[in-house]
Amino acid sequence: MAAQIGNPGGQRPAAKATAWESPGVASDGKALLDQRGHVLEIDAEALRLLECDLPSATGRDFWDLVPEEIADQYQLATDKAMARSARHAFVAHHKFKDSWLEYTFRRQSNGYLVSLRDVASTQKLQQMLRESERYNQLMFEVNPNAMWIFDAESLRILSVNRAAVEFYEIPRQTFLTLRLGALFPDGEGTSLLSALTPEKGPGHAVARPQICKQKKRDGQLVLVELACGRISWNEQQAVLVSLADVTDRHLADRALRRENAEFEEEVARLQGDLKATSRDLAAFTYALSNDLQGPLHAVNGFASMLADKYSAVLDDAGRHYINRIQASTRQLAKLVADLRILVQLPKLSGHPEKIDLEGLSGVLIEDLHKRDPLRVVTVEMDLSMTLWADRGLLATALSCLLENAWKFTSRKTEGWIRISLQPSTNPDELVLQVSDNGNGFDPDYSDKLFTAFQRLHSAADFPGNGLGLAIVKRVAETHGGRVWAETGATGASFFMAFPQLPADLP
Repeated sequence: MAAQIGNPGGQRPAAKATAWESPGVASDGKALLDQRGHVLEIDAEALRLLECDLPSATGRDFWDLVPEEIADQYQLATDKAMARSARHAFVAHHKFKDSWLEYTFRRQSNGYLVSLRDVASTQKLQQMLRESERYNQLMFEVNPNAMWIFDAESLRILSVNRAAVEFYEIPRQTFLTLRLGALFPDGEGTSLLSALTPEKGPGHAVARPQICKQKKRDGQLVLVELACGRISWNEQQAVLVSLADVTDRHLADRALRRENAEFEEEVARLQGDLKATSRDLAAFTYALSNDLQGPLHAVNGFASMLADKYSAVLDDAGRHYINRIQASTRQLAKLVADLRILVQLPKLSGHPEKIDLEGLSGVLIEDLHKRDPLRVVTVEMDLSMTLWADRGLLATALSCLLENAWKFTSRKTEGWIRISLQPSTNPDELVLQVSDNGNGFDPDYSDKLFTAFQRLHSAADFPGNGLGLAIVKRVAETHGGRVWAETGATGASFFMAFPQLPADLP
């Protein structure tokens, strides 16, 4: 063998090409020792790994080159091991530089060969693996769901978490003596393995969550939702089982289904009652409007005859009574007509069409002027946009809005009404607005404006039957739209939003 590999000048010995008698890895550090453990030859890599800066290592005891804490810990055990074996290895942690070295001693004919290898990366991986295993074990143990693991071949329980011990009320040591079938009633557990389907290749499988029964220590059966999947557990093919008690949920679902059935029956009954009530109301309204027309015409006709033929012989009180009779019959006729419109609106609806709002508004305003020719009211229109709606229903609603504006501007010396069609904040809608400078309304009661027979003004001040705005709302809803109103110091504004198809928008 080579002689001294030291450097009397104090420099670290350089690597030397030597025929080592035992196999090794090219990047390993190597040292050749005599029978007493003294260094015969050592390469530069071994010295680097040992962090040895002695001027000469040849002839020294090998353990003098090793950090003191490593020598104290492993020298005696290594001597004992090599006395009875041809090979001994250990891994030591060099704390100063936080490195890990693997020491491998092999018996040679003339001594020992020591191989040194840096295994820091391997140790870090093993440490990460151990930490991962500890983390997984902790997550398994503290998981709130009952979990247990069984061997895929023998079906023996291998591990169980705290939640499972509490759920089954079975002590952990007893639990680990059981097999799969002990937790399932009537041999249902054997079907668990057959439910596993391949997902990630051979040896890995999961089963869809399933509802089944589990048997507790006292024999009580509970309903659970169970999920399982194949895993490797301590190098064994195993199955991880996780379950949640769904007994209460099942009972709640059953009660909910029963309540839903009862609710549906009640809804069906109420719908039947509502349809019957609607039919009765429609029949009543139809009969009322038709049966009252004859008597109303008769009363109005006789009152007109009295006024024409006998006004000369009547005093002022008599003529006043006749006027009151005629006004009341007209008001009652209007009420009956509006009631009929309100009830029959859904049946009157037709197909939407393009509406000339300016022409329609002009006709309605002209009719109002004819009924009250002495009124001077300024009417403004901004109706350049195109509206798609049911012509008949729109005419009815617009007539109600204009009559409302005409009525509430009656006490203004310079009344005005503004009609406009404008885009909505919703791009699929257009808004018809009718504004006036009339008396407005109390905003605290705005929610009652569109309710039938709700009036916010005295009939003595502004006559009416309280159905006009209810008709407006019904028309908007029939189109799938909505209504609202605003008031201020200058009067009131009423709005009707009409849904429009994108192709219909200008």
